[in-house]
Amino acid sequence: MVICKKRTASIVIALLCILVHLQTTAKAAVFLQVDSGSYHSTGIKNDGTLWAWGNNSSGQLGDGTTTSRNSPVKIGTANDWQLVSAGNSHTAAVKTNGTLWAWGSNDSGQLGDGTNINRNSPVKIGTANDWQLVSAGGGHTVALKTNGTLWAWGDNYFGQLGDGSGTGKSSPVQIGTSYWQSVSAGDENTMAIKTDGTLWAWGYNNIGQLGDGTYTDQWSPVQIGGDSDWKSVSTGPNHTVALKTNGTLWAWGSNDSGQLGDGTNSNKYSPVQVGTANNWQSVRVGFNQTVAIKTNGTLWAWGDNQYGQLGDGTTTSRNSPVQIGTSYWQSVGTGYRHTMAIKTNSSLWAWGKNSQGQLGDGTTTNRLSPVLIAEGKDPLCFPIKAHNGGAAVICL
Repeated sequence: MVICKKRTASIVIALLCILVHLQTTAKAAVFLQVDSGSYHSTGIKNDGTLWAWGNNSSGQLGDGTTTSRNSPVKIGTANDWQLVSAGNSHTAAVKTNGTLWAWGSNDSGQLGDGTNINRNSPVKIGTANDWQLVSAGGGHTVALKTNGTLWAWGDNYFGQLGDGSGTGKSSPVQIGTSYWQSVSAGDENTMAIKTDGTLWAWGYNNIGQLGDGTYTDQWSPVQIGGDSDWKSVSTGPNHTVALKTNGTLWAWGSNDSGQLGDGTNSNKYSPVQVGTANNWQSVRVGFNQTVAIKTNGTLWAWGDNQYGQLGDGTTTSRNSPVQIGTSYWQSVGTGYRHTMAIKTNSSLWAWGKNSQGQLGDGTTTNRLSPVLIAEGKDPLCFPIKAHNGGAAVICL
């Protein structure tokens, strides 16, 4: 550690001290991203390492075993993981070099390695090194390349791959020739946004989760409405929620537990606005619950709450958004009936169903409100004295 000594320290010198301190002081890695499958969870730390916990019956944790874990375990020794997505019983991830990897259940070819063999450790999918993002669903997987093309593989019984065939695929196939900016794989359906801001859907539609105004399954992408200001979308087994560029939130599909958040329990087969707020930042959909973050960092949840997955300290379901605590959050991941989230200080928290250790708190006890899973980073503060004799504290 370098100590700067000066009778009257200037702000510039104080800042230089901070920079030197940051360079010479080792810090524990913290979680940057987290995602949840049906009964397992996974996350990436800021040192590029990959971690997983929960059910592992199909090898979906990727630690080389089929042993379930109730606290986070490091997956392999690689430190170049960029993003990860947890599906029903499989996991897929992209490394910083653009390669795609998958592991876990593979009965429908959802890993994309050309086989139907389960894998209990990450396997590289093909030789391409231009993958940008991936979304693991129920029994299928979808991904985008850096050139904007969309690819899909796995179960296709309801047309969820979008290639118009209804035939499953065990390796990636390109879907159309359009250019896409984001995609979300549900249980048996898929939602995606093109680079022009239009929203598209395909697959299972028994309860209106595609949002096209029908209950008809779609075997290839169909546009949802005529708007071109969609920003992001998240879909689950029975409902979908999407965010527009103006900060408004929209939802459709099943609403028996109030998961659409429109104050009713009536199903909708086309998008309806969730309240009147226009400061939503991100949203994630679980089985029958929805969790979202506003631009001010507050966390909100609604829908089914049987196991405390909303995190409000009760088991009462909600049909409109309720704020969860008073903390500030940066990201959230939803599972079957549990929730994982990261605060702005990078600490990891979890709540809801925990029968398989999917919360990662070392137990299998359900939690009705957020419990700490991994410490975050404390602010680094330095007292300084200005030239005018005033005092101040700089915190990073």
